[in-house]
Amino acid sequence: MGGVTSSMAAKLAFFPPNPPSYKLITDDATGLLLFNHFPHRENVDILKLPTRRGTEIVALYVRYPMATSTLLYSHGNAADIGQMYELFIELSIHLRVNLMGYDYSGYGQSSGKPSEHNTYADIEAAYKCLEESFGAKQEDIILYGQSVGSGPTLDLAARLPRLRAVVLHSPILSGLRVMYPVKRTYWFDIYKNIDKIPLVQCPVLVIHGTADEVVDCSHGKQLWELCKEKYEPLWLKGGNHCDLELYPEYIKHLKKFISTVEKSPSRRSSARRSVDRPEYSRKSTDCYEAPRKSTDQAPRKSTDQAPRKSTDRRDKPRRSTDRPEKLKLYDYKSNDVDKLEKLRTSLDQVERSRRSVEYNDKSRRSINQQLERARKSVDWLDRIRAG
Repeated sequence: MGGVTSSMAAKLAFFPPNPPSYKLITDDATGLLLFNHFPHRENVDILKLPTRRGTEIVALYVRYPMATSTLLYSHGNAADIGQMYELFIELSIHLRVNLMGYDYSGYGQSSGKPSEHNTYADIEAAYKCLEESFGAKQEDIILYGQSVGSGPTLDLAARLPRLRAVVLHSPILSGLRVMYPVKRTYWFDIYKNIDKIPLVQCPVLVIHGTADEVVDCSHGKQLWELCKEKYEPLWLKGGNHCDLELYPEYIKHLKKFISTVEKSPSRRSSARRSVDRPEYSRKSTDCYEAPRKSTDQAPRKSTDQAPRKSTDRRDKPRRSTDRPEKLKLYDYKSNDVDKLEKLRTSLDQVERSRRSVEYNDKSRRSINQQLERARKSVDWLDRIRAG
């Protein structure tokens, strides 16, 4: 069954340039891989990457000084990275990003044959290289898928919850829907983007020409409607399938989008946790949340599962946890009463002492007055005697 699907996909979707637009050569002095038609650039690396399906793909990495984002570009059909080389250089400069482009299995000088599942392995190999060889983090990566490239782009984006952003350039709803306006998804269809786009947690920019004769603009519009985190789309009036880069609005809108996602918070924890737990599961998390395997390529620690089990599951026990608090409050009040009583006793003692002092002062004044009267009486008797 899977072989039939791959065979149909190859016949319907894949048209690698024949012959390829470039050849790989090795520089004698440096041992570096080069494209035969292009001079060596210090900021460009040509790579061969092994995939999990046993093929070896060719990739191109363009560095931009002090870039904070990296674009992983999946090109369209009937093209290879030799034809995309100059565009990649221009995009890196104008958007101020690092950029990696790659050829699918069977395209350019990549080995193997083109198939849907091979392209999934191809983009995974390119993404792994960005992480391991160039130190790119998931939060700093923007996936860019053009036409058929929207297939591997959305397949990977649906499994990476912390991506910075996704760009869909003339995307397809699915392989079969390009040829027939079917209303449902069939098992033999390829690149079921219509089913994967709702799983993408990061901002999504859709770019499509209104006069596209290969993939109708309705594909892009429907995908945009299904986005969870929409960004203002770009519908290029009169744009066809392969000429959108020629419109001034194209690069202007892309620059604005990248500037926006670079300034916005890179963590959308509440939204991105839903990649690990689909929406229908989240409704039941108040009762019980079974551990699930992470969809990230590398394992990551969950930040919410364990605490939620202990706090969401039971309200009744929480009533009992309030009792100690009340007891503590009561103890606190009791202690205060004791302190007040002691303070009141001390104040009473001070008042009694004050009154005692005042009484002594009054007694002292009374004695002095009596002595003064006695002295005057003695003086009066002395004057009488003297007279």
